[in-house]
Amino acid sequence: MFQTFDATTTPEHAPPRLAALREVLAQYGLDGFLVPRADAHQGEYVAPRDERLAWLTGFSGSAGIAIVLPHTAGLFVDGRYRVQARAQVDTSLISPVPWPDTKPGDWLREQMPNGAVIGFDPWLHTPEQIDRLEHDLAGSEITLRRCRNPVDAIWPDQPGPPAGPVLLHPEGLAGQASGDKRAAIAAVLRKQGCRAALITLPDSLCWLLNIRGGDIAHNPVVQAFGVLHDDARVTLFLEPERATPELRDHLGADVTLRPPAALEAALRTLQGPVRLDPATAPLYLADTLAEAGVETRAGQDPCILPKARKSAAEIAGMEAAHLRDGAAMVEFLCWLDAEAPNGNLTEIDVVRRLEECRAATGRLHDISFDTICGAGPNGAIVHYRVTEATNRAVRPGDVLLVDSGAQYPDGTTDITRTIATGPVPPEARTAATRVLQGMIAMSRARWPKGLAGRDLDALARYPLWLAGQDYDHGTGHGIGAFLSVHEGPQRLSRLSEVALEPGMIVSNEPGYYREAAFGIRIENLLVVVEAAPLPGADQRDMLAFDTLTHVPIDRRMIDIAALSAAERAWFDAYHARVHGALADRVGPAARAWLDAATAPL
Repeated sequence: MFQTFDATTTPEHAPPRLAALREVLAQYGLDGFLVPRADAHQGEYVAPRDERLAWLTGFSGSAGIAIVLPHTAGLFVDGRYRVQARAQVDTSLISPVPWPDTKPGDWLREQMPNGAVIGFDPWLHTPEQIDRLEHDLAGSEITLRRCRNPVDAIWPDQPGPPAGPVLLHPEGLAGQASGDKRAAIAAVLRKQGCRAALITLPDSLCWLLNIRGGDIAHNPVVQAFGVLHDDARVTLFLEPERATPELRDHLGADVTLRPPAALEAALRTLQGPVRLDPATAPLYLADTLAEAGVETRAGQDPCILPKARKSAAEIAGMEAAHLRDGAAMVEFLCWLDAEAPNGNLTEIDVVRRLEECRAATGRLHDISFDTICGAGPNGAIVHYRVTEATNRAVRPGDVLLVDSGAQYPDGTTDITRTIATGPVPPEARTAATRVLQGMIAMSRARWPKGLAGRDLDALARYPLWLAGQDYDHGTGHGIGAFLSVHEGPQRLSRLSEVALEPGMIVSNEPGYYREAAFGIRIENLLVVVEAAPLPGADQRDMLAFDTLTHVPIDRRMIDIAALSAAERAWFDAYHARVHGALADRVGPAARAWLDAATAPL
């Protein structure tokens, strides 16, 4: 199993750990400390060593920040995690704070009206984050101070840094040689007058060098830092023992390997200007360059956009991965439909069976995240992770939400299906129908080139809005090609200003959640393509989506009479496409199930 079901933290751990932290803060001369869910690479997923927020508070979500003060502590989480936060922390000691409704700066002003010195670890925050907080605190007597991380000082069995194997990613799957990628980005640096760029995101380095790794669970990345020079050379800061002869041959003479301990000294000797991304680089490294008098220029990580525009080879790999994964999902759903009505399954049983179906493909490298399998009320916890302590029986009639994905050498998948296990509650069917209508609207979208995710996000919400309903997460995130399951900069969100471009891949996952009752989410992955011409259309460039995911949608959850003729046509066409793609890839029992699941409405 790639997924475990142990609860690594509990609310009972928080009181002594908070007390110990406050003692260290007093020794440091601090009145408070920021504890983000972050590492030095600002990844959404972190290694066990960097699970400081979970270790201290009990909250295990993938986004959030705690502020610990002498008399209280606030845990700032967005709408995805509010139910989860209340369930995982001791609310008598730690107050969940709704973010972004309440900003950390405003909360600090209220809690510390007479001023305070708040410490933070400059390795775990970006220049942009600290600038924003200092702006929000302007005019108050509250100051921020860089310091050693006091959580590390009180964590006696803190795990060591990750050191997984470094894998070579074939050029046939990448679609472009590393040298060509480096040369193209170096040309951009020269045009901008920069001598180098600091690369701190592991997925950017992996993409740039055509390597993969195993430093973060379910994310095939190598945690390292790099400097890309304007002549296309790269200095890669990686532990020497991880550099196998095969890796050195793969990287070639233009990539110099140096130990991580040499990073600071190397930065101090750089000739500027050095391009640095204030949204992703650790403040510590920005400080290092500034102290050495090295000129920096703020600019987005230069690998982010090229990485997001998938090559033809990457798209082909993603298509192959989704067909393989779709067949595994059909085998799983066939089994689930046979077993769930008997009332003998638990959430963990479902997760295990799904992983077995994916492993049976013979190509599974890993799952792409811990499977979210929520039965009944657990489905309303948006990023629910089942443990032995929370494992719930799947009772006939429960609405079952299963959000899962896989990492194959040729692509990454992410799919959600909401499944009926018996009679469907009327309110759940109504909500599921609205969610499906929003998902179809996004799937059918056409738009002029230049629009961003924020311009399309409302398409998926409109059917819910008509009923006075909504969901508290983005409609979709970017996704990597055998890389991180969550990848920027593109996304379908009210916050996204990044123009969608051909080759970008996003998820399409509207939802609806009724706390203590059920959760609904339907998710496919979409690739941005040039829109097909239409008769009588304007002479303007248009884009559209092509669906990568091939898995039936449970019609038992849907009020078919509420669908429009166009929505019915899309539903039938999608299922016909799914059947055509998968019928010859599954066993006899799954084929019979697939025939019924994809029959026309």
